[in-house]
Amino acid sequence: MPSAFIYLGVMLIVIGIWFMLFKRPVYEAVLISFIILLTITGTWGKVLGYIDAGLSTSLIYSMTAFVAMSIILTKTKVIDSCIAIILSLLGRVTGGAGYVSVVASSFMGALSGSGPGNVMATGTLTIPAMIKSGFPRELAANIESNSSYMGNMIPPSSNIVAAMGAYIALYPNENLTMGRFWIVLWGISLWFILQRLLMVWTFCKYYKVKPMTKEELPNLKEVFKTGWQGLLLPVIILLPFVLDYLFKDNFFTARLGKDGAKYLSSSLLLFIAGISAIYTCFICKDKKMVSLGNIAKMFADGVKTISPAIGVCIIGYMIGELFKDMNVATEMEAFITSMSFSKLGMVLFVCLFTCFLGMVIPGSSLVVIFGPMFISTLATVGVSPLLAAAMLPCICGVMCGITPPLGLGMYAGMSLAESDFGKTFKNNLWWVAAQFIMEVLCLMGVLPIMGL
Repeated sequence: MPSAFIYLGVMLIVIGIWFMLFKRPVYEAVLISFIILLTITGTWGKVLGYIDAGLSTSLIYSMTAFVAMSIILTKTKVIDSCIAIILSLLGRVTGGAGYVSVVASSFMGALSGSGPGNVMATGTLTIPAMIKSGFPRELAANIESNSSYMGNMIPPSSNIVAAMGAYIALYPNENLTMGRFWIVLWGISLWFILQRLLMVWTFCKYYKVKPMTKEELPNLKEVFKTGWQGLLLPVIILLPFVLDYLFKDNFFTARLGKDGAKYLSSSLLLFIAGISAIYTCFICKDKKMVSLGNIAKMFADGVKTISPAIGVCIIGYMIGELFKDMNVATEMEAFITSMSFSKLGMVLFVCLFTCFLGMVIPGSSLVVIFGPMFISTLATVGVSPLLAAAMLPCICGVMCGITPPLGLGMYAGMSLAESDFGKTFKNNLWWVAAQFIMEVLCLMGVLPIMGL
């Protein structure tokens, strides 16, 4: 057996025992697995280099900026106003509360960066609305959780930053702009949003779901008056990347030079989160909430939210450096390619493998540690490397979030819907199966992807 699988097995066992058996935080499990890997590989002498590599990547700072932005968005309740507007527009449609959950939770999940956190934030509005419309409780829980985890693959999710980092590590001379990468990610995400909308429509037919009554709907005039400014947030966040994608060569390069346009593109992640946070503070109705003291308190209270996510990624980069020294990814890639999979076989294997790993390892860690290996193995059978990289947040981040036992979103949805575990788990299997099929279709190139 290749030593790569021994190291991987050790990491999986340690994380599984520490996280699932002892119920300890994931970042603790990943750190302990790193310490044990240092010991069995005899690489303690290089530990400072691994720590330096984990801390020096610029992607960590971009991820921190967006997580900090998500805290301000959540605490100021700007997100709630946006959801109320969407609910007032679509709630009149049969099953409208379910469609609202898909659209609102997908977008808000991308902004908040937290699958379970987004379930608890948006689910407090959408889950009761779905139940009142006739959705079974287990279905309402799964629609919300599966939609919320879409945020892991829709920009500006932190998983996306890690995925682009994996691509750049393999193809440093490709000159890929963040704008183009985001366009491809949106192209992929639209298919998965459509898939969830179709599933909601199918379940609505099966359960004979009714529209929300007029009395249950928020008043459009009132919620639009109080929350229309929040609808500009998508424009503030997304427009710079669209402009970078459309005008990089003809406009920015001509005026800033090739290097200037390149650095402008790479710096977007660093300042867009800050601009969005400032705008949120500006439109917040309660100005006392966004005073310097209260913002500092928000971040202080949000340390428990920021630290685990960033900590897991930093340690993940450290493990990635250790694995690079031990040629783990190279050995795994050689072993997998030696099995002579066809394109379909390789796609099925990678999707199954990431689904299995995602049961015990967070999606962000999977992208950081194994992202380059997944890209290169898929590329050997003819999958576009750019498509493979753009699919990493999907096959790692989303599948990890919806597949038990690490599928925390399902448990968050259950708590709000007060649904039965057995019924919720069985219904969730339909969503997992649909997610898997869509992953295969995208990687096989069956579905046209915008930006490729």
